[in-house]
Amino acid sequence: MPVYAWQGMDKKGKNRKGIVDAESLRQAKNRLKDQGYFLTSIKESGGNGDDEKKGSFSTLRNFTFVGKVKDGDIVIMTRLLANLVRANIPIVEALTAIIDQVDKPHFKLVLSQVRDNVNEGKSLSESLSQHQKIFPNLYINMVAAGEQSGALDVVMERLADFMESQFKLKKQVQGAMTYPILMFFFAIGVVGLLFTVVIPKMVKLFQDIKATLPLPTRLLIWVSDFAANYWWLILLMIFAAVWAFRRWKNSDKGGLVWDRFLLRVPIFGELVLMISVSRFSKTLATLLTSGVPLLGAMDIVKNILNNRVLVGVLEEARENIREGESIAQPLKRSKEFPPIVTHMIAIGERTGDLESMLSHVSDSYDTQVEAKIGALTSILEPAMIIFMGAVVGFIVMAIMQPILSLNQQIRM
Repeated sequence: MPVYAWQGMDKKGKNRKGIVDAESLRQAKNRLKDQGYFLTSIKESGGNGDDEKKGSFSTLRNFTFVGKVKDGDIVIMTRLLANLVRANIPIVEALTAIIDQVDKPHFKLVLSQVRDNVNEGKSLSESLSQHQKIFPNLYINMVAAGEQSGALDVVMERLADFMESQFKLKKQVQGAMTYPILMFFFAIGVVGLLFTVVIPKMVKLFQDIKATLPLPTRLLIWVSDFAANYWWLILLMIFAAVWAFRRWKNSDKGGLVWDRFLLRVPIFGELVLMISVSRFSKTLATLLTSGVPLLGAMDIVKNILNNRVLVGVLEEARENIREGESIAQPLKRSKEFPPIVTHMIAIGERTGDLESMLSHVSDSYDTQVEAKIGALTSILEPAMIIFMGAVVGFIVMAIMQPILSLNQQIRM
């Protein structure tokens, strides 16, 4: 079914734009007219034909509604597709039903293109592979395994469960870091206000009385003057430092050093390792259960880990597996994975129940991650308060010390 990109106005005269799928241009116009829109332009923009005739993404760049597809949207789509396939509804019809439920224009367009490719005889996994910015290799390979095994509905359900668990873990980490980050910027704002507004007024008072100032007060005045006169230099130095750090971190050598540091840093390093182990175990278990071969699964798993040290371990493990070695041995030799993890993987390999053992590892580490995040949050909150109190306390002491000293001299 063709997809049409349109622009127009609603009943209140506000500019609107979006996409609609219909059998023909006339039907698209009538549908939008029934919805109360006055069209100023409408153009076909879906499918695989010529860009001038059907558009695709190059045509869509003329519109501003193209946006990012969130993980939650893909999870909902995946679960809906699993339910529809389980009900023996053909893929094309199932995708059509899902497209009608999708609100985001960009995602609607992508699914329309996937549906058109499937309708032309391509497999679902092959159609999804044309949109790898939305559907990663993990997703595509699992769908391909489901198609080959004839259990697409089961695989899609597992895929939705997996994505939901990863989405939940991501939100937990983001939620734990939100409060400390907000507190940090609030502290910077308070200190900046003191240095640029309060302290300069106090400096004029100290200059008028021409008294000998204590060392903390002189240091505070120097910092305040530097911040007031060279704020542009401070911002420039911050931007330069951030740019240099990101460039160094994105290099092969720098990235490896930084990722190794993240694994070794106290408190946070343990959390980083827990999250990586949980993601590794859950992903590998899901892929193997869905019928993806072990070597292919290892290739996918290493691409979802954000730590180059652990990626290097998995690359070495993959080569050893190709030569006939087990999974557990190279992981154990690396000393990067916890001993309990390699031990459980070894047991799973010996008993032939590796998928189940990996799931147990993932569930265990998910629980530990949740507890660790809670503990870190409870530590970071008072730590930030103490930090803010110490900074403000130093400023107040540096301001009040000469005032109290002057007051004492006057009394004498």
